[in-house]
Amino acid sequence: MNIGEAAAASGVSAKMIRYYEQIGLVADVARTEAGYRVYSTSDVHRLRFIRRARDLGFSVKEIAELLALWADRGRASGDVKRIATAHIADLEEKMRQIREMVSTLKHLADHCHGDDRPHCPILENLARGDVAEEPRKRAAEHSARV
Repeated sequence: MNIGEAAAASGVSAKMIRYYEQIGLVADVARTEAGYRVYSTSDVHRLRFIRRARDLGFSVKEIAELLALWADRGRASGDVKRIATAHIADLEEKMRQIREMVSTLKHLADHCHGDDRPHCPILENLARGDVAEEPRKRAAEHSARV
């Protein structure tokens, strides 16, 4: 199948397929005499694997490791689990950071009158550059009260 058909069958855009080939996640595929790429069913299966891994937030490096393990029938599942659990820890840290950002923004928005006056604690906080400090201060204050 051509790149358009492979894209439709895998759910990966033609542009991303070319990128994955360029960085080595997808091996060089067969080409016609005219130079057009020809994808096999196994190429599409690999592209689906990559798409699903990207959907789960794995990095290109992690996907390369997972693809190598997938191809290695003598692999240890512990190696796969190690990659997955490290990724889970990264995702949990990102979620913590996002919750912190939400908390800070809610705090700032709650203290902004949102009226015609020019005073705005949101802008003042951004100008001071201490946005990351707000949740820590509130957490410390909360701990001291408890």
